[in-house]
Amino acid sequence: MNFLRLLPVILSLLLLGAHFSRHNLGFLIVLPLVMLGLLFLRQPWVARLAQWMLALASLEWLRTAVVLALQRQRLEMPWARSALILGAVCLFTLASALVFRSDGLRARYRLD
Repeated sequence: MNFLRLLPVILSLLLLGAHFSRHNLGFLIVLPLVMLGLLFLRQPWVARLAQWMLALASLEWLRTAVVLALQRQRLEMPWARSALILGAVCLFTLASALVFRSDGLRARYRLD
């Protein structure tokens, strides 16, 4: 059952890794992959680190949305749909950090 609770976190980290891969930032791909591995540890600091990483990832998605929208506007291309999609990814990533507030994950990671 905890796997289902962690599924949004796992998807968000995989999307972040794909984003870094797409932009040839190979050295940053390691971060979400390490975080995926750390999720197996039942330590409070793991949950807090994941929450911080997801919060920072949502800022990266927001930055990417703004940059992409400005580039597309400058080229006189449609930009609203891509900004909406990246905005949704940003919100999903930010909401993924909230799964650690569930009773099951609070117990798993001993969060008080």
